[in-house]
Amino acid sequence: MALPNPRTVLISAPSPPGCSSASSSSTSSPAFVPPSPSDGELLRSLHRLARDLSAAAETPAPFLRAALASITRRSKLLAAAFDDLATCPGDLPRSASLCLREVLLVLQRFKALADDCAARSRMRLLLQSDEIEEEVRELHHELATMLDLLPVAELGLADDVVDLLELASRQCRRFAPSAAGAEQALKARVLSLIQGIEREIVPEKERLEEILEEVGVNDAASCSDEIESLEREIGDRGSERWTDAMIALVGLLRYAKCVLFSATPRPSDPKPDPEVDEDGEPPAPPPDFRCPITLDTMREPVVVASGQTYDRESIARWFDSGKSTCPKTGQVLTNLELVPNKALKNLIAKWCRENGVAMESTSSSEASKAEPAQAVSANKAALEAARMTASFLVKKLSISFSPDAASRVVHEIRLLSKSGSDCRAFVGEAGAVPLLVPLLYSDDAGLQLNAVTALLNLSILEANKKRIMHAEGAVEGVAHVMSSGATWRAKENAAAAVVSLASVHTYRRRLGRNLSVVEKLVHLARNGPPSTKKDALAALLSLAGERENVGKLVDAGVAQVALSAISEEETAAAVLAALAKRGGAEAIVAIEGAVARLVAEMRRGTEWARENAAAALVLLCRRLGSRAVTQVMAVPGVEWAIWELMGTGTERARRKAASLGRICRRWAAASAADGERGNGCPAASVVPPAMMAS
Repeated sequence: MALPNPRTVLISAPSPPGCSSASSSSTSSPAFVPPSPSDGELLRSLHRLARDLSAAAETPAPFLRAALASITRRSKLLAAAFDDLATCPGDLPRSASLCLREVLLVLQRFKALADDCAARSRMRLLLQSDEIEEEVRELHHELATMLDLLPVAELGLADDVVDLLELASRQCRRFAPSAAGAEQALKARVLSLIQGIEREIVPEKERLEEILEEVGVNDAASCSDEIESLEREIGDRGSERWTDAMIALVGLLRYAKCVLFSATPRPSDPKPDPEVDEDGEPPAPPPDFRCPITLDTMREPVVVASGQTYDRESIARWFDSGKSTCPKTGQVLTNLELVPNKALKNLIAKWCRENGVAMESTSSSEASKAEPAQAVSANKAALEAARMTASFLVKKLSISFSPDAASRVVHEIRLLSKSGSDCRAFVGEAGAVPLLVPLLYSDDAGLQLNAVTALLNLSILEANKKRIMHAEGAVEGVAHVMSSGATWRAKENAAAAVVSLASVHTYRRRLGRNLSVVEKLVHLARNGPPSTKKDALAALLSLAGERENVGKLVDAGVAQVALSAISEEETAAAVLAALAKRGGAEAIVAIEGAVARLVAEMRRGTEWARENAAAALVLLCRRLGSRAVTQVMAVPGVEWAIWELMGTGTERARRKAASLGRICRRWAAASAADGERGNGCPAASVVPPAMMAS
């Protein structure tokens, strides 16, 4: 929380309000120094900054109000004095000008401190309250010193203005936070609560409620905001000393939210499936929010040397393939450094929150979000708080009779189960899965969505996969949501749950044998909006990884669905490659125009799509011989597509393109040889065995 001290530079251009002025050493390298403002500009800046500080809103933390209110009171006195000072004619005396510039720096630091406190979580402010108090005390002392040094006699100020400046100076010197002892006592009680949780002592409800009320957390909304703020601030360099306590407090607040505020739903909780409009389509994100490579909403926007912005995963894959150019402009980059675009990320996050759109690039599942810091696993208080929360929620769900009460509890289980592997384990061990399965059939859209998303989040953990697959009716319930879910998001998350469960070999076979699951996935891939279609295709790709599933997938029409989506979803090409590899080659080639569409995707698709399209074509040629090769060679421009992929594709894509090129050359050579022999056979009727070599 400590702000830089600008005392080493007596005269410098004032920073914008809310920013501290950085000190510079006499031994530092030369840097551009902006011109010093005129005396008139200086006085206007002083008056404006003092007025802003005097009108500053109160901090949300009750225990800091006394300290920060003192800043407001001093600023009111100074604003009145500077208002009169601004009318002084001509330039200021040099000594007065130098002194007032220092006053401006102190006020800027006051503004930065006040803004920082307003933006921080209450719990972090409490943990750092002694540091904040010391900073406020130091600034009061510096301001008093500058006001005492101000040559008021040379300025010709009115007596009442001189009195105001003297009063402000005296008040600054007398400043002593009256509630410092109470803050330290409250801080000690919070730390004591954490220590009790470490010893597996369940906090008393009355004690917990009393402490949170003193901190200023008194409803579900403020508790959720506090959790989000703490999670964002964990790991900040300014709070490294309190990282363990902050992690523990996140767990404690989650427990408190469930125990104290579970009966009061958060007003800002999104309504079920708000991102789906009347036509069943999610709202399209603004063009600037889309990655130029994948056209998906960016999750981690970064700026490359050309100034263009891409999603980190996409541009990293581009660079990993050996390229050093900007994909959008073609410019050769001077370096491959990726600079986070935090401003754009915040705008995207805000848009996603307002439209209820999950902020993921590969799946809408909440479970695909990044895990919290690994330090959580080593924090005993946080783990015990999570265990207590999971136990409380599951117990409450078992006795919840109304859909409204159950929906609130399941929503909290959903949030807890996406916050880390340990939390998923605690929820699963507490017995949540059997209680969630019947809710998949609920007529309440919100309850159904929360239930299927909670199961999806839980399924990320290996042990919970087993619990779900062995729970009576769980697979059938997921299939029901995919077919009859009240919202597209529920259907989408059900498909994503299949992806997660199918990562285990035995479960992939079991899911593939369930014709209902396969049919529902095909229906979603054919008729769903883009995000749902993407998850359905990902599930079909997982099931296609098992040879015994391929026949059922082909019979269900997976090849046709994948071909129809090949220009929209890059996963479609991977599905076709998986089918061709494990017995579905005949079904693919039998579809009119299939080979031509794969060649087109090899030319115009994304990196991964081009790679899989080439792999699918190689597999078709090897499995079916001249029947497939003839169709490949009949596509106009196929030689150029192969050559281009060999030069610009990923390492695997280049290998597949080279294999396809060899197959085509051998086919052409064999055809020419047959023509020369004049044996009457069609040129494409026979493919020599050597042609099938890679």
